[in-house]
Amino acid sequence: MPSLPLPGYPQVRVALPSRRVAAAIVEHRADIVHLASPFVLGVRGMAAAARLGIPAVAIYQTDLAGYARTYVHAGEAAAWRRIRSVHAAADRTLAPSTVALRDLEAHGVPRVSLWPRGVDTVRFRPDLRDEALRRELAPDGELIVGYVGRLAPEKQVELLAGVCGLDGVRVVVVGDGPSEPGLRETLPGAVFLGRRTGDDLARIFASLDVFAHTGPFETFCQTVQEAMASGVPVVAPAAGGPLDLVAHGRTGLLVPPRDAAAVRDAVCSLAADPALRAAYGAAGRAMVEGRTWAAVGDQLIGHYADVLAARTVVAA
Repeated sequence: MPSLPLPGYPQVRVALPSRRVAAAIVEHRADIVHLASPFVLGVRGMAAAARLGIPAVAIYQTDLAGYARTYVHAGEAAAWRRIRSVHAAADRTLAPSTVALRDLEAHGVPRVSLWPRGVDTVRFRPDLRDEALRRELAPDGELIVGYVGRLAPEKQVELLAGVCGLDGVRVVVVGDGPSEPGLRETLPGAVFLGRRTGDDLARIFASLDVFAHTGPFETFCQTVQEAMASGVPVVAPAAGGPLDLVAHGRTGLLVPPRDAAAVRDAVCSLAADPALRAAYGAAGRAMVEGRTWAAVGDQLIGHYADVLAARTVVAA
């Protein structure tokens, strides 16, 4: 399919709608159409599935309403109208977290079910902790607090500024995006590693002492799961996807969203207690061991089967 790079993220491309969508569905002899975040190409796929009489499952994974609030300070109602109109055409919408599911239902989206995300527990694991890397990142033996993700306004990474001011703490930022220049000024002393992937990223995760996520608009938050799989305690906002992922006081600490002082204090409490960090990290790893992609894939196949069965009953 033709595509264009996403502004600010040239490594991400947005596929463009074309007549080739319907042709591909027909050629593939699809029994069901899976629409990943259906707002551009997916809308064309939804229409093609409807014309062909093929059921469609739509995946909800982006908080467009939250983005509207962040970037244009308006348009939240319009975003929800768009979400509702697109997802109402699907046989089933799959939400990645209970908060996302409740939001969709509250805004009139029908036929919503929960489908979380998996994590690669083989790639992300505690034994990848790399002391040489730790000495490189924190040459004076500082506690390493990491953020992994896009560097964009909605992620509110600037909330880590107070953490940068803690004695004996080194903030490490992994990712890229339009906010990077400003964050380099806002987070004095932080180490910026740029975008990392694969085994390199897994080694960085395992070498952290604390993982801190700051964005309040996550419908899931995959990096939290990757940190937990790596045996690293988590600090995250008590909003969105992290509410499903982080067991407060067991695998990490949930803090009020947009509260820089709360983030700093949570990191401070973990920095002062190595035994607590170890306990949280071990509990986090144990919690995600059953959330493999294979297990989550089986759940997805179950949703497909339910949708196909419902269509069969209606046809009968």
